[in-house]
Amino acid sequence: MSLQAALDALADPMRRRIVRELASVPDWTRPCGTFHDLPIAKSTLSHHFAVLRNVGLLEQRDEGSRRLNRLRRPEFDARFPGLLPLVLGEEENSPAP
Repeated sequence: MSLQAALDALADPMRRRIVRELASVPDWTRPCGTFHDLPIAKSTLSHHFAVLRNVGLLEQRDEGSRRLNRLRRPEFDARFPGLLPLVLGEEENSPAP
């Protein structure tokens, strides 16, 4: 995975919000279906999950009828030190520059 791909994935505010929400819970405890509070269509949410998976930031596993998520924080931090803490420290409603 390239730095550009990681930056492109994290450029979207909705994906950053997903990352922040996953970082706030233990691994494998947040199913995809619990992100219904996001103001986007289910198909768009699926696309965002796919983008995050493709850059190696998210891992998913099926458990029964649920798809659980894990933020691949250690792996991502090893590849791009300091990038994830910037995303996690971002204020959700901070104004765009």
